[in-house]
Amino acid sequence: MMRRLAVLLLASACTLTPRARAAELFPLADVRLSEGPFLQAQDTDLRYLLALDADRLLAPFLREAGLPAKAQSYGNWESSGLDGHMAGHYLSALALMVASTGDAQALQRLNYVVAELKRCQEGNGNGYLGGIPAGAQAWGQLAEGKMAVDNFSLNGRWVPWYNLHKTYAGLLDAWRHAGSEQARELLIAMADWALALTDPLSDAQMQQMLRSEHGGMNEVFAELSALSGEKKFLVLAQRFSHQQILQPLSAAQDKLSGLHANTQIPKVIGFQRIAALGGDAAGARAAAFFWQTVVSRRTVAIGGNSVKEHFHADSDFTPMLNEVEGPETCNTYNMLKLTEALFLGESDGRAQARYADYYERALYNHILSSQRPGSGGFVYFTPMRANHYRVYSQADQGMWCCVGSGLESHAKYGEFIYAQDGDALYVNLFIASTLNWRDKGVRLSQRTNFPDRGSSLIRIDQGGRFALKVRYPSWVAAGQLRVKLNGRALKLSANPGDYVEIPLRDWLAGDSVAITLPMRTQLEALPEGAGEAGEAAKAGKHYAVLHGPIVLAAKTDPFPGERLNFLADDSRMGHIAQGPVCPQAASPLFVSDSRDFIKRFKPVAGQPLTFSAGSLLQGKGAQGLRFIPFFRLHDSRYTMYFAHSTPAQLSQWRLGLVAAERERLLLDAQTIDQVAPGEQQPESDHGFKGEGVEAGLNKDQRWRHARGWFSYELGDKALQAKALRLSFSRLDAGRQFDLFVNERLIAELTLGADAEQEIYSRDFALPPDLVQASAGKLLVKLVARPGSVAGGLYGLRLLR
Repeated sequence: MMRRLAVLLLASACTLTPRARAAELFPLADVRLSEGPFLQAQDTDLRYLLALDADRLLAPFLREAGLPAKAQSYGNWESSGLDGHMAGHYLSALALMVASTGDAQALQRLNYVVAELKRCQEGNGNGYLGGIPAGAQAWGQLAEGKMAVDNFSLNGRWVPWYNLHKTYAGLLDAWRHAGSEQARELLIAMADWALALTDPLSDAQMQQMLRSEHGGMNEVFAELSALSGEKKFLVLAQRFSHQQILQPLSAAQDKLSGLHANTQIPKVIGFQRIAALGGDAAGARAAAFFWQTVVSRRTVAIGGNSVKEHFHADSDFTPMLNEVEGPETCNTYNMLKLTEALFLGESDGRAQARYADYYERALYNHILSSQRPGSGGFVYFTPMRANHYRVYSQADQGMWCCVGSGLESHAKYGEFIYAQDGDALYVNLFIASTLNWRDKGVRLSQRTNFPDRGSSLIRIDQGGRFALKVRYPSWVAAGQLRVKLNGRALKLSANPGDYVEIPLRDWLAGDSVAITLPMRTQLEALPEGAGEAGEAAKAGKHYAVLHGPIVLAAKTDPFPGERLNFLADDSRMGHIAQGPVCPQAASPLFVSDSRDFIKRFKPVAGQPLTFSAGSLLQGKGAQGLRFIPFFRLHDSRYTMYFAHSTPAQLSQWRLGLVAAERERLLLDAQTIDQVAPGEQQPESDHGFKGEGVEAGLNKDQRWRHARGWFSYELGDKALQAKALRLSFSRLDAGRQFDLFVNERLIAELTLGADAEQEIYSRDFALPPDLVQASAGKLLVKLVARPGSVAGGLYGLRLLR
């Protein structure tokens, strides 16, 4: 979808070298939001932050330090192995909020959290600080060179370095954004602990350890090196750089299909930061290529990526249309961090503008849309499947990663609006705000109702000498941007996807720059493995509708009278909108012979950014649908991507879609519970355990096997289970292992090579007495026979 935003970066991806930053962002404390959707989101976030109980977030740290807790730990992820990760996000969010607003209550809360963490670090006595259950034991094993590593575990702990990264980042932000010297002391002591822990490990052992998700450990150590001046932390950052990801990316090789998306993005941010500090030039090449590849080949209209947390094959976007676990918000949070880093390391104006174009798209349509207005709450998955919906966290329930990153995202909206490069001031985003450019003694305000109106006014409140660079968005047509300086129209030579520059001049208080940004309604095709995104409309293709950079969507009601709960509960899978799916053939779609049917969209009088499509839109209830900004669409089913058909092909299209979906929907209806082996959340949600385990990919399909054993716990509250369906591969023919359920032997398996398809399924009946005695929990365990391997397992379903 975003192919055109990154096209110019492809050539440069292989030639970047480390260099000083070409631009700098302003401190958050120097930018203040004015009235508009972002200020409203910031205020909502502040209320949510203060509604959280700091003592409950700190409880895991006190427990691990041997100190009495002041409150019971939160549930959900905070009590199931990822204990303590939320406190790190919380500290970052408080620091960002203090810088963005100066709020005294947030500062008081931040100082309290840091002081309590100091008590915990002193209790540990070695610089360590964490809430990982029995973490000292796991780290002790690592210090001895003993490690049991899987994609999402290390020495039996759920992604422990990922967990610790949140604490590192929180302390770093408390120091950097809120000026906490105590946080700096804790951070350096914690970094010295990591240095001493990993120093005895060989490079090969480090790389083995990094197979487990570890967040942005390389980035945080690189940033600490820059702030502290200690080169030892830059060396540590380089040791924490995962070569299995770095090397192919630096060679411009895309091997991302099937990988867990948000495991990789923080690593790449670290590659870029290390390169910017004079480290390995390969990191700069890797970061630029990764960004270009993800944005142009794996990103949908809202700026997000991934299906069920993983990168899908770049040649086929249909999983986006089928699954309800669409783009993960954390991914976009991290893609914006990477985009900022690349922007700051770039000197070419057109490349900078393309980074800013993506940033704007993702900020409005994914990040802003991921917060529930009023009450607050954050979205994990944003389905692209037609007629589905999202669920939101609650302050006392739902401690997911996307809650943590959400707390941060809505506290730093002022971060990228402006940038400086010597005597030049960049205006990247059209967001109502004020800027205090302290180095220049300049103050200015940006007054705008964008995106409801395509214009913005920059007023100089306190003058000075500088050049002004205003982004010419790619979504404004050539020759349509208008800029007036003190009421006089300027002759512009810039083109869309560049910056309009007003040369160095002495600005006086009262000077103004009026910017007119005509917004067009356009279609953007979902790449579906057939042709380019800009290909003319044809039967079966799916389109998103945009007005300027704003993605429009329609509230839908395919099941009149249904009552959906849009507030997620505290269960392990509460972050997934698990209501019934609507068959795609029943979804609204565009029907037209015209190849230029965008002209059928008409604005609705008196309703900003609201459009109707008339008879172009067909399907049950389609005539009355209105297209509104997705960031304003909440507590409803919706459709964002609409299929297109000609009238002559409509019946055939619907019949084909019904046939294609029938088997899958019937299987879903028959399924009580299921696990996707090798995927982090499904395995964690089902209590994965094992010995001698490995996971991997086979033609973009994930598998799990073990030389010892592995198990999952499936739920069957209504005691309806009749069978297990297990999926295997012919490639594993000859492997022998046993299948147990609740410790009872169900089958002795020897995998064969005679199945018609490479990936095939087998059903295993469950004894009725076992199901009735299960209390609704079935422990499914695969145990390898001596000298063999259990699995590979490609799928596991519990069937009615």
